[in-house]
Amino acid sequence: MNELQIKTLEDIDRFLTGVTDTSIALQGGKQEVYAWIERTLVLFRYLKLKKKAKGQVLRYVERLTGYSRQHLAKLVKQYKKTGHIRHQRRRIKQGFATKYTREDIRLLAEVDRIVDGVSGTTVKALCEREFEVYGDQQFSRLQGVSVSHLYNLRKGKVYQRCRHIFTKTNPVKVNIGERCKPRPNGNPGYLRVDSVHQGDLDGKKGVYHINAVDEVTQWEVVVTVERINNQFMIPALTSIIEQFPFVIKGFHSDNGSEYINRQVANLLNDHLVKLTKSRPRNSNDNALAESKNNSVVRKTFGYIHIPQKHAGLMEIFNQEHLNPCLNFHRPCHFPTIEVSDKGKQKRSYRQEDMKTPYEKLKSLPSAQLSLKEGITFATLKSIAMEHSDLDAWRLMQKARNIMFDNIFEHDLKAA
Repeated sequence: MNELQIKTLEDIDRFLTGVTDTSIALQGGKQEVYAWIERTLVLFRYLKLKKKAKGQVLRYVERLTGYSRQHLAKLVKQYKKTGHIRHQRRRIKQGFATKYTREDIRLLAEVDRIVDGVSGTTVKALCEREFEVYGDQQFSRLQGVSVSHLYNLRKGKVYQRCRHIFTKTNPVKVNIGERCKPRPNGNPGYLRVDSVHQGDLDGKKGVYHINAVDEVTQWEVVVTVERINNQFMIPALTSIIEQFPFVIKGFHSDNGSEYINRQVANLLNDHLVKLTKSRPRNSNDNALAESKNNSVVRKTFGYIHIPQKHAGLMEIFNQEHLNPCLNFHRPCHFPTIEVSDKGKQKRSYRQEDMKTPYEKLKSLPSAQLSLKEGITFATLKSIAMEHSDLDAWRLMQKARNIMFDNIFEHDLKAA
């Protein structure tokens, strides 16, 4: 076949009518085929043809080239615009430049592993502090990551490869303590207290954790006891009061009998501490302590049953590692409260407002007056700067692993 003999629309019509072999196609590279298409459109004055004639020309070109109608439509559009048909190499678009390297993502996974996967805002605050306060250059890029993108990094493949019975409280009516919500008015020393049970096994009770949190600074003290009767609770509450660096003025709990009894009331009276308890139909009265139960106590000790005989070993861990780590190296959210014209309060938790309990205490106007006798901010600062945040968490996790190894190894031998 000599396609050069086709010079009129009648020739095209006879060609399309007579040729049934769909395998006919021009031979040559893309540049040669595009050049032939351009010559054909010029030969038949394609742009001046009527719609029916244009369709004939396109069917003729489609038959010889084997191109789809959509492909030819793009070529015709180029011909209308420029008068030529040229092969345009595909341009590979350069996407967004990678800001956070694999090493940054592995470092993020390591931070999450050390601090037990806390919220993204807390991890961001830790990265900022490692770079700004402790000068760790590994966090030079990671300290600027947004919280939303931090969660995106956690979903990535690099990050994923790096990380792989309850007793109900019986209601009891006791006329001890005042049913009201504490009002600290921005002063430290008003505690929210709650108990966390470490599970039962074969009818045997596990240890109990007493979790006390200051409402204003979120300074937190965790004490572990064998049981929650007065034999153990009185020494535990005395230890809690002593471990806080500021004077305790208020003690708020739910209506559990371990707190609402004469012995505890007498102890608090001796320390000039006001005892209050939660009100009915006000579930948020002790919400701070209950939220810390989940985000701190359960994150640290889990839900597994731990026999009561190990309470002493766990209390040593609390005093030497857990409590200092929580108060000097764990940033917490502190709300900014805005009051509307109608008196409605709106709480905003901003990243820049995150502080450790020690930093929050230091920022209070009356902080110096609230400290106990013999305690100064110079002493507290020496504790805070002894280790960086992540080093303190590493030491705490190492001590926790040793503690659990001792507990379960002892129980395995006993079995």
